[in-house]
Amino acid sequence: MGINLNPFTWWTGATWGTMVGLLGKERVGEDDLGNVYYRGGKDTNGNPRRWVIYNGANDASRVPPEWFSWLHHQIDDVPDRALPEQRRWEKPAVPNLTGTALAYRPPGALEKGGHRAPATGDYEAWTPEG
Repeated sequence: MGINLNPFTWWTGATWGTMVGLLGKERVGEDDLGNVYYRGGKDTNGNPRRWVIYNGANDASRVPPEWFSWLHHQIDDVPDRALPEQRRWEKPAVPNLTGTALAYRPPGALEKGGHRAPATGDYEAWTPEG
């Protein structure tokens, strides 16, 4: 179904119109997630236009930080050449998990039973008579 649906839906990847628009543009790289990056033409400010074609769902949180910097003209060259080596304490980027089973849910959230920890005595509730 993907090959039949893809030409008409933008949320599952690039449409035919996008692919035609990228003809003649320079492919500059690919990240670890399989997203492909292009450059070509000029925007209204005279800056080179930059694109990402997602590998899978179109979710901006799936763009790694180094490529985000390139897309937004924070660095001029592709990340492999413009940025220093990744340090051993740096963690890999994680996509936005909101709406998934792995999303953060604090204590007291309805998905965790809806019961928060009792107050420790340092809280004094306001009353109109007080």
